[in-house]
Amino acid sequence: MDAVDPRDGYVLLRVRVQPRASRNAIVCEPDGRVRVALTAPPLEGRANQALRAFVAKAFGIPKSAVELAAGQRGRHKTLRLDGVTGDEVVCMLSGTQSSG
Repeated sequence: MDAVDPRDGYVLLRVRVQPRASRNAIVCEPDGRVRVALTAPPLEGRANQALRAFVAKAFGIPKSAVELAAGQRGRHKTLRLDGVTGDEVVCMLSGTQSSG
């Protein structure tokens, strides 16, 4: 999966964020990209905070283990995930979409 980049001790996950969605969800697109729908608005960093919290919950890791590595202001973001392996991320993303 192109969106997942395992590194030594952490994983980089590239996502496209869709703020103001009707519900929170992680969706794997047919082309291998990952879209994260969030109910939070893209104002004053609320969507970024919601993204970190939602991804942490989805992967079962602490919120402090999810860092926004790139894309502070854009829809395309790169997250650094500590405490999971690349295989775990791919396995979770390969399942059904996650909501919460």
